[in-house]
Amino acid sequence: MTNNPESTAQKITVDQLEPGMYVLSVRTKGKAVSVKSEGYISSKESIQKLIKAGITHLTVDPSRQKQVEKIDKILPEVKEKITPAKSKKTGNGISLDQEMNKASKLYDDAKSLQHKILNNLTEHKTINVLEAKESTDAIVDSIFRNKDALSCMTRLRIKDEYLVEHSLNVSILMALFAKHLAFDREIIEQLALGAFLHDIGKVLVPPEILHKPGKLTPQEYDVMKSHVDLGMQVLKESPDLPELVLEVVQQHHERLDGKGYPNQLNEQKITQYGRMIAIVDSYDAMTAERVYKAGMHPIKAFKILMNDAPNSYDNTLVEQFVNCLGIYPIGTLVKLTSGKLGLISRLNTSQPLQPCIRVFYNTRLNQAIAMEELDLSQAKHKDQVDCCIKPSEFNINLLRFFKAAFQS
Repeated sequence: MTNNPESTAQKITVDQLEPGMYVLSVRTKGKAVSVKSEGYISSKESIQKLIKAGITHLTVDPSRQKQVEKIDKILPEVKEKITPAKSKKTGNGISLDQEMNKASKLYDDAKSLQHKILNNLTEHKTINVLEAKESTDAIVDSIFRNKDALSCMTRLRIKDEYLVEHSLNVSILMALFAKHLAFDREIIEQLALGAFLHDIGKVLVPPEILHKPGKLTPQEYDVMKSHVDLGMQVLKESPDLPELVLEVVQQHHERLDGKGYPNQLNEQKITQYGRMIAIVDSYDAMTAERVYKAGMHPIKAFKILMNDAPNSYDNTLVEQFVNCLGIYPIGTLVKLTSGKLGLISRLNTSQPLQPCIRVFYNTRLNQAIAMEELDLSQAKHKDQVDCCIKPSEFNINLLRFFKAAFQS
């Protein structure tokens, strides 16, 4: 799976399928149920089984077609009865699957807006706060429809887009955290906006310092720390910006022991919102993939936050943040004790070590399997989460499997 099949993928109907074709995914009509798998079609009998199982359309990779006698990875057999995984709905009736496509577009649009804001700031030293507010209000709307969809999106990383994705992810996580703490809607919107803008001053830092792959010198670090004041200078010129937004931007690097920056505020002077943004900003920075640094797994980031509380971070809020995201956050790639790989699709709040997982790959067979959702809290499933993993460990194109799992 080191190739990128997306560039040559072709959609066909089941009657166009021939032995030797390499299938990336299969789907049915009717109840919009889809079963995804990957491998070669070995015989005409295999095609008949797919037809009998209700498969109507497939995605194949023509560049990988082989003669039947040379097939090395057969498409796993699809059962005749295809049962859709039950997707839990939130209180207002919107499931993860229903919200995911909207969330994906929202995420892409917000990334484009971040690019635009940073470019405008570089050229004109001004930004359009209204556009940013419209984007973050839409993010909050999505979170109120289903809190897990955008949470999933924060788990997908592009190494060379750290500044853009980090600001967007912190905004999403801040809104999720505030909703978890049952804040008023207006407060959540202002926190999301503040988080979205919290790092805009970084684009005004000299690029040779901002993008330096190694450790900064003390002098360079002082320049880097100036991004908070640079961002504040820009935002203070924006009319009608709520004070809470400025508070989030100004305090995101302050720490309870007074060793933060830019103002070395002590515990008494850091607000609840300042304490929240410090936790969220640090967590996302630790879990982010960068060109020069691999991101750490969420569990490791949680442990660091907890170890640094109460000196740097508010202990109670760190505990609440972990409860908010779950020990295994939505969208996290995990390996089960059976050797199956999957993405966390739903949390079990009463049994946090037994979430729901959409499995799609078997490491023991070294091939994709028919996708299904497992609720590990149910007695019939003997599997447990073994560990969090990185896609690179198994040469997995996570983006493609993510889309298959959540955006079909």
